Amino acid sequence: MRSSAGMAPTGVLLMTYGSAVTSADVEPYLRSVYRGADPPADLVAEFQRRYDLVGGSPLIEITRAQGRELQRALGDDHVVRVGMLHSPPSIPDAVAELAGAGVERIIGIVLSPQYSPIIMGGYPRALGAAAEANGVSAGMAEPWHLTPAFIECMAGRVTDALDKLGEVPVIFTAHSLPESVIDRDRGYLDQIHETIDAIVARAGLPDGRWQFAYQSAGHSPEPWLTPDLKDLLPGLRDAGHSAVLVVPVQFLADHLEILFDIDVAAAEEAEEAGLAFNRTELPNTDPAFIESLRQVVEREQER
Repeated sequence: MRSSAGMAPTGVLLMTYGSAVTSADVEPYLRSVYRGADPPADLVAEFQRRYDLVGGSPLIEITRAQGRELQRALGDDHVVRVGMLHSPPSIPDAVAELAGAGVERIIGIVLSPQYSPIIMGGYPRALGAAAEANGVSAGMAEPWHLTPAFIECMAGRVTDALDKLGEVPVIFTAHSLPESVIDRDRGYLDQIHETIDAIVARAGLPDGRWQFAYQSAGHSPEPWLTPDLKDLLPGLRDAGHSAVLVVPVQFLADHLEILFDIDVAAAEEAEEAGLAFNRTELPNTDPAFIESLRQVVEREQER
């Protein structure tokens, strides 16, 4: 395959962590996460319960759809594929497809706007090994947490929600991590807060209207980052609020951390605290979000 100008097309690989699709996929998925070791039986059972409760995870299907929409936005000068770290379609298989399509250079984009070489080191390792095996070059996109179209997309979701809900408090959330991990890369948290500050400015949220919390803390005994989302909810009710709007700023597609951790667990905690629960829709295949990915590709080609 050659581009419209007769040159080799640029490859674009959208990468995410991966997911089980249904409860039947949970054990092999967790075994990959545990690097081939058998995951604890109680953890498997709990995740199977969650997947059954929410009807499975659409993450892979949505990621494929994001890839198709980005392909349309970029045109024939690019070939877009998606690859997962811990579930099919795998990163090596996606790189092999790109090489087979005549790509000589691949831009790898992790579908997390904030990037840490420590937390997300598995992506460049998998991409680099696969690129070398297929005789192509590859590089990782720099953090894209302040990409204009992404901030516009997220701020638009906040303002749309508040137009319907009125003067409710806002809680921005990001995935919690072990404190020991963040001690090695504080810059990752800086990116998260830079994203939130940009959304707040674009949406015109005044000081005191919003807070930040973590969600989806892991199943391990070590200390995880706080405050957790549930820790802030009682204080909102005590301050006289009757509702809350939750805005995840890292997650770009509906999956278990949203459909269970937020829509089920956090919603139940809000109800117990006497609050009506609301959250913004995730970007998924919103054209504004696809435009943000196109802007990332354009930026990386100019580097």
